[in-house]
Amino acid sequence: MANYLGVAIGFFVSFFVLTRYLTQEEIGLTRVMVDAALLFSSLAQLGTNASIVRFFPWFKSEKSETSIPNHGIFGLSVLVPLAGFSLFALAFLLFREPLLTVYAKNSPLIADYFYLVPMLTFFALYTTVFETNASVLLRITVPKLVREVGIRLFNLAAYLLYGYDLISLDVFVWLFCGSYGLAMVLNLMYLRSLGRISFRIDRNFLDRGKVREMARYSLFMTATVLAGNIPLFNSLFLGAKAGLALTGVYTIASYIANVVEVPYRSLGAISRPVIATAVKEEDWAEVNRLGKQVSLHQFIVSISILYLIYINLDTLFALIPNGADYAAGKSVVLILGLAKVVNSSLSVCTDILNFSKHYAWSLLYIAILTLTAIGLNNALIGPDSAIEGAAGATLISYLAYFALLMRQLWHEDVNVLTWGHLKMVAIMTALAALYVAWTAIAEPALGMHPLLAAVVRTAILGALLAAAILGWKVSPTVNAAVKKLKK
Repeated sequence: MANYLGVAIGFFVSFFVLTRYLTQEEIGLTRVMVDAALLFSSLAQLGTNASIVRFFPWFKSEKSETSIPNHGIFGLSVLVPLAGFSLFALAFLLFREPLLTVYAKNSPLIADYFYLVPMLTFFALYTTVFETNASVLLRITVPKLVREVGIRLFNLAAYLLYGYDLISLDVFVWLFCGSYGLAMVLNLMYLRSLGRISFRIDRNFLDRGKVREMARYSLFMTATVLAGNIPLFNSLFLGAKAGLALTGVYTIASYIANVVEVPYRSLGAISRPVIATAVKEEDWAEVNRLGKQVSLHQFIVSISILYLIYINLDTLFALIPNGADYAAGKSVVLILGLAKVVNSSLSVCTDILNFSKHYAWSLLYIAILTLTAIGLNNALIGPDSAIEGAAGATLISYLAYFALLMRQLWHEDVNVLTWGHLKMVAIMTALAALYVAWTAIAEPALGMHPLLAAVVRTAILGALLAAAILGWKVSPTVNAAVKKLKK
């Protein structure tokens, strides 16, 4: 529920507030700052979040077992990222001038606020750390509300204050960064209210072997977090090579494409602890079953959402303020949306490998993914195809990465793909052709108002999509759920 409420608020803010009150350059500025902070914070975690999920079954304790809840895993999860952030802060001081030089020509506005990136990185870092701790305690609703709703509402207030000239650009940027600090504090307060965390570490519980295993795993995960952050390279490269205006166009397009991943955020947070337990017990039959279930249903939902979004893009750009300035991002929505579909439906492969004893292989695959993404961003972002090139770099990188990852999992007899995936590809191909025919022939003949045409188009094509999924029995689980609902 938190994710979908956040999507509704984000939809309103992104398309009816940002596009009206902020220039393309200002939108690009906020995007580059946030993406830089998210990338740096993911590295500063030093693999902590993955370690929390993987090792929590070992640390988990009942209240009667120890005076330190869960043997102090929360204290470790706070201490290790602090060391990582210290390393980042030092690197930032050393390389600040070279980084500013990269953006000086095409994005000079970044130089005025680049000093806020470390603060934003710290806020993003511990917002995620506290959210992960809540996840392993199976208390994810409030942190999700904070991330998906709280930050957006606080930013909405900042946008409106700036849009009505009640605050300066300097104050606006500070408030924008402060929203992540507020999220961090709220998540910490919620965790403390649960009474199952402590900043103390149970040193008697930790033996050298366990510490070495956790350290080794965390170091490997420091590299693997790049897999989930490949899209962040796009805005950073765009800002440097194409300027903040095009980055702003790309930002609005990516907001639309990001809706595709919304179901993955919820199901992923729930499925990871379950998969971690199955991998720990080496129940590979169960891991295979879970992988297929998660992947198929993510694929069904994500590609269906992308289809319903894409068939209404022209109407959306016609409705939003200054929509003509952002309509150039239509192709980006499709390309980046397909990348989101690939990532959301196959990320379960990453989870399985990372929780297994073969997690070291992740280093090789992440290195290939990162180098491919950097190389493609540099090659494909050009004068005539900047934003399309950035989106294409993400899609190609993900396809190569997950192909290698699935090949690795076959050695454990794990294959997340099913006939249901192939059926969905066939259904979407047919519906894509039907959409082209509908807009080229039926709608001009009917001569309806654009809004009414969008409603009719969505209703008819959406109904055909649902009928095809149920009629072809793409997912027996979905059919069984619908049958039960009818009863």
